[in-house]
Amino acid sequence: MAFSAKPYLREISITDDAGIDFDSYPFNIPAVRDMGVIEPHADVTFFVGENGAGKSTVLEAIAVAIGLSGEGGSRSVSRGQQKVSPLHDCLKLVKGFRKPAWSYFLRAESLFNVFTYLDELPPGGGPSKHLRSHGEAFIDVMLEFSAGGLYLLDEPEAALSPNRQLAALSAIDQLVKQDCQFIIATHSPILLSYPNAKILQFDGSGITEVAYEDTEHFAVTRDFLNHYPRRLQQLLADD
Repeated sequence: MAFSAKPYLREISITDDAGIDFDSYPFNIPAVRDMGVIEPHADVTFFVGENGAGKSTVLEAIAVAIGLSGEGGSRSVSRGQQKVSPLHDCLKLVKGFRKPAWSYFLRAESLFNVFTYLDELPPGGGPSKHLRSHGEAFIDVMLEFSAGGLYLLDEPEAALSPNRQLAALSAIDQLVKQDCQFIIATHSPILLSYPNAKILQFDGSGITEVAYEDTEHFAVTRDFLNHYPRRLQQLLADD
């Protein structure tokens, strides 16, 4: 049996620094303030929670702390100093014994800017991804991921149809089998279904591990699809 180098990232925590102002952003977010020690799964870890719960903030801080741009891309993407929260300066990362061969921070909201930056580089990188739809370009980037990589994805479902989300799930699985590690912030019940993944819930009590069927994403989606006429009637009823 081949020996795996994973996990590349073993632990994430906030440094024990009395100088941190926990009344200031982003340290005043409960999930950040009470982060404790995050131990990512060797294969796939999901960050879930309501908007504003801190999952994307933590993911961005991890990306910047390992040397990636806060706007996204690989280490070769450098668009100058991007405006990011100070959290990355306060993170303590415990890494595996072997470095990943490749790292990439993929976030839907700034993917257009990253593609524009790549288009402005000297020729030789292939056709512009602006010639593809947002979802197609997003999948193209994932299919370019290499074995032995550490990949951070921020709400990838924003660019993907349900069928493309299924394609992304398949791509993630193929890469996991090639010694890749993923940390993904998502609202997608499709992506969250990945077998044996660790799901970390960000909320007012901090960060806790939850089972797939115990997530609000699964429960709300299942309830709506099973009872959508009644739910629509309730939601759209006149006062």
